[in-house]
Amino acid sequence: MSSSVLYDAPGPKARVRNWIFSVVGALAVLGLIVFAVVRLNDKGQFAPEMWDIFNYAGVRTSIRDGVLTTLKVFAVAAVLSLVLGVLLAVGRLSDHKPVRWFATVFIELFRAVPLLITIYVLWVLFLTYRSDLGLSGDDTGFWALVIGLTVYNGSVQAEVLRAGINAVPKGQREAAYALGMRKTQVMMTVLVPQAVRAMLPTIISQLVVTLKDTSLGYVITYQELLFQLQQLAGNTVVNDDNPYVPVIIVGGAIYIAMCLALSALATWIERRGRRAKTGIRVAGAGQPLAAADALDVIDQSAPAAPQDAAAGKTN
Repeated sequence: MSSSVLYDAPGPKARVRNWIFSVVGALAVLGLIVFAVVRLNDKGQFAPEMWDIFNYAGVRTSIRDGVLTTLKVFAVAAVLSLVLGVLLAVGRLSDHKPVRWFATVFIELFRAVPLLITIYVLWVLFLTYRSDLGLSGDDTGFWALVIGLTVYNGSVQAEVLRAGINAVPKGQREAAYALGMRKTQVMMTVLVPQAVRAMLPTIISQLVVTLKDTSLGYVITYQELLFQLQQLAGNTVVNDDNPYVPVIIVGGAIYIAMCLALSALATWIERRGRRAKTGIRVAGAGQPLAAADALDVIDQSAPAAPQDAAAGKTN
C-alpha cells in the first residue's frame, strides 16, 4: 500500500465507509431529482401541449434569432479579447515601467470587478451619451455587452498568455537576441506563437466562458438567446401556465451544444498542432537557414556544450 506525505491511502474500513457514503449521497441526489420531476409533472410542465409550442414557426424564429445574436456577440468579443489579451500580456512584460504599471492595473482591476457590474455600467453610460455617440437602441446593448466581455476576458487571456510566455525556455529568447533580433521581433515571432500553442487548451476554455457569459446581456434587455427564451416563456400560456421548464431544457441544450462544438474545435486545432512538422530543414550548399530554423539549431545544440566541456575536463 503506497502513501504520500499529504495523503494516506484508506484502509479496508475506510474504503467501505467511503463506498457507503458515495452510495447514500448518490441515492439522495437521485431522490431530489425524482421529487422535482414528479412535482413539475404534477403541475403539467411535462404535458405534451407544453412541448407543442416549438412546432410554431414564430417560436423557432425567435430562438434562431437569439442564437444568431449570441454567436455574433461571442464572435466579436472573442476576437477583441484575444487581441487585447496579447497587448496586455506584452505590456505587462514590457521594460517600460509606465506601460507595465498601466497593463498591471488594467488587468487586476477588470479581473476583480464582477463582469455583470462592468456590463451594466457601460450600458448606463452608453444610454446617457447615446446621442453623442450616434448609437441606436440595439447598438447600445450590443457594444455594452461586447466591451464588457472584452475587457474582462481580455484581462484573463493576458494572464494566460503571460504564463505561457514565461514558460518558454530562456534559451529561445537568448538565441533570438544572439541572431540580432529586436525585442519586438523576439516577442511576436518567437515567444508569443509558442505561448499560444502551449496555452491553447486554457485559451479555448476561456472562450467557452466568454460564450456562456453572453447570457448576461439578459440583464440589460439585449435580445440574445437567454432574453429571447425568457420572453418566450413569459409571454406564452399553455393550460393556464407558462412553459418555463420546456423552454429552460431546450435553451440549456442549445448552450451545451454550442459549448461542446467550441470545445471540439479546440481539440481538433490542438491535434493538428501536435501533428505539425517541427523538424529542422536542411539547407543546401550556399543556402542560409531561416531565422526560425537557426533558433531550433541553436536551441538543440545548446545542451551539448556542457557535455563537451565535461568530456574535455575528463580527458
